Amino acid sequence: MHYIVCIKQVPNTTEIKIDPVTNTLVREGVESILNPFDAYAIEEAVRLKEAHGGTVSAISMGPPQVENTLREAVSLGVDNIILLSDRKFAGADTMATSLTLAAAIRKLGDYTLILTGQQAIDGDTAQVGPGIAAHLALPQTCFVRKIVEIQGSKVILQRLMEDGVDTVEMKLPALISVVKEINTPRLPSLRGKRNAKSAELKVWNAEDLELDEKIIGLNGSPTQVLKIFTPKHEKQVEKFEGDSEAAAALIVKRLHEITKR
Repeated sequence: MHYIVCIKQVPNTTEIKIDPVTNTLVREGVESILNPFDAYAIEEAVRLKEAHGGTVSAISMGPPQVENTLREAVSLGVDNIILLSDRKFAGADTMATSLTLAAAIRKLGDYTLILTGQQAIDGDTAQVGPGIAAHLALPQTCFVRKIVEIQGSKVILQRLMEDGVDTVEMKLPALISVVKEINTPRLPSLRGKRNAKSAELKVWNAEDLELDEKIIGLNGSPTQVLKIFTPKHEKQVEKFEGDSEAAAALIVKRLHEITKR
């Protein structure tokens, strides 16, 4: 059994700055953390390994400092870590990101189940997981709240729906995106922290994945952010003085004036 978890390092702040030229996130000088939703995917993959045997690999795309997040994944029970890092990957939208991750998964090969978090807190699109499945032509299920069992070449699971819970059966290999209801992530163990320091990190670039720079990063992104802004909240206040009857009359008069505009 080989379980692959796709994780992301995200800014640990709600005050995001945007590069005015590329319209991409400015990550320099901002503390980064493991995307909180991805912790549930890691935990579920490790639980599957503990129950059925096998190994867990974590893949992440980003600059060199993403190594810290990947080593954190090792401290939580992940066995192998792969960093996809290349300037050609920069500025990727969800389509280019999912294509790059899919190429890395294809290079790893021999996988049973791919797990992702529900979404990333710096984008909230929830598109990368399904995108990976599409590029790899795999069956997929989103909003998974429980893996009921794995039986040979199939997996039975439950997914959250607006009106309840569905039970789904899929052939393996497959991809799932999990929600936070699926488990409670563990804290790193002392052994895990020691393993994190010594774990071998594989770093792959565009050439390693045999990807043309025209289909990755900013060049391969059909969608781009044109503008990000905070909505303005403007308030206009009018004060009416007098006793209750006089004030009420003034308010009614003012409302008539507004409705006649």
